[in-house]
Amino acid sequence: MDSKLYIHNSLTRKKEAFKPLNSPQAGMYVCGPTVYGDAHLGHARPAITFDLVFRYLLHLGYKVRYVRNITDVGHLEDDADEGEDKIGKKARLEKLEPMEIAHFYSDRYHRNMDQMNVKVPSIEPQASGHIIEQIEMVKQIIDAGYGYEVNSSVYFDVQKYQNDTKKYGELSGRVLEELKANTRELEGQDEKKNPFDFAIWKNAAPEHIMRWPSPWGQGFPGWHMECSAMSTKYLGEKFDIHGGGMDLLFPHHESEIAQSVAANGNEPAQYWMHNNMVTINGQKMGKSLGNFITLNKLFNGEHNLLERPYSPMTIRFFMLQAHYRSTIDFSNEALNAAEKGFKRLMKTLDTLEKIQPANESTVSFKELEKKCYEALNDDFNSPVAISQLFEASRIINSLKDGSEKIAKKDLDDLKAFFKSFTVDVLGLEPEEKVKEKNDELLSRVIENILQVRQEAKQNKDFQTADKIRDALKEAGISIKDRKDGADWSVEE
Repeated sequence: MDSKLYIHNSLTRKKEAFKPLNSPQAGMYVCGPTVYGDAHLGHARPAITFDLVFRYLLHLGYKVRYVRNITDVGHLEDDADEGEDKIGKKARLEKLEPMEIAHFYSDRYHRNMDQMNVKVPSIEPQASGHIIEQIEMVKQIIDAGYGYEVNSSVYFDVQKYQNDTKKYGELSGRVLEELKANTRELEGQDEKKNPFDFAIWKNAAPEHIMRWPSPWGQGFPGWHMECSAMSTKYLGEKFDIHGGGMDLLFPHHESEIAQSVAANGNEPAQYWMHNNMVTINGQKMGKSLGNFITLNKLFNGEHNLLERPYSPMTIRFFMLQAHYRSTIDFSNEALNAAEKGFKRLMKTLDTLEKIQPANESTVSFKELEKKCYEALNDDFNSPVAISQLFEASRIINSLKDGSEKIAKKDLDDLKAFFKSFTVDVLGLEPEEKVKEKNDELLSRVIENILQVRQEAKQNKDFQTADKIRDALKEAGISIKDRKDGADWSVEE
């Protein structure tokens, strides 16, 4: 079977044959969530997109080191160099430690990923656990002449980088002259050489909770710095695939490239992949529009735009029905159709087990298998692959009703093909299996949260203990304290 894979490279804007640097080892870095709130539809899209990439590379026989980060520090309001850290702001409003906020929402994010059968990445580094690596990279950038310090903050000199490399804007298609004209006047811009320079280390204001010592004073790393430092640490100075949502193309990924070239002398990734956005009934998703839907509300049906709850597997199938580079529009009609399609494939899996082999075959599925490979080798074209599985489903139903026959060897091969693409590659599983797995994971997550609460009580931090109890209650988890811990149950 020809397994030459072609990937659309956002950097070159062309489809390119996939040639891992260290075949059969492939390295992939994907930007994960900023953990200050519940995961929403926008988080589901990249998670499922790059889970498909991860699964298919494994299916093709590659060893894959998949790194997906957790941003728990350094992400400012409006992604500018000024403002309040989103996690710090949430911690201040909730009167909690920032790491409590990060831990709580990280657990909830992982729970949602497990519900949608998203595989756990090989490594999931946290920005706060790699401050040393980020400081070292800032030093390298300064030593290379592309970083400058002002008032205990360090900025990246975009103009000098562009003069030397002619590369800034290469990924996003931005022109530096346009950036100059469109840069907003923000507080603190006057200390930069140019308004479009970005912070790689920020001086912490007195009220800023999250801060670390550095050669430039107490502060915290710029948002872009974490991914450059962590991808280098775990995948090397150059690796295969860097992924994320289209919204990260500029300034985040553009700045990552500049930082890595300045510090390491080369661009970090061979292939840049970006999934497109999710719209809600044709509109961009946003809290101000009232169409912001978290995954928990989606699964529970607790949103005024929802007719009813939709299962995590329905959401996964819904996402896979569109090519990752196309916009996907959320609506009740679209989800109802996705649910029917998902159930049809699951019913076919069940039917496969009931078919009895004959002495000879009157059907062939080899062409469908070939077309599934062709679809996924064509930049992970999941909707075309799904259409081939539906055609396979038609053949399987004809075998069930006896209008066609299949020999045992061919039946074994058909089972292997259909299960391999449906379950292993697309990650679709019967909801009963997912529920069993998620019940076990829910128990582990809640036990961890209760352990944090017990430690808070032992430290006489009863405010935090009550906060955790109330948050669990709001999520439908009832807590009953006992002398040496607590019991929990899901409220009916």
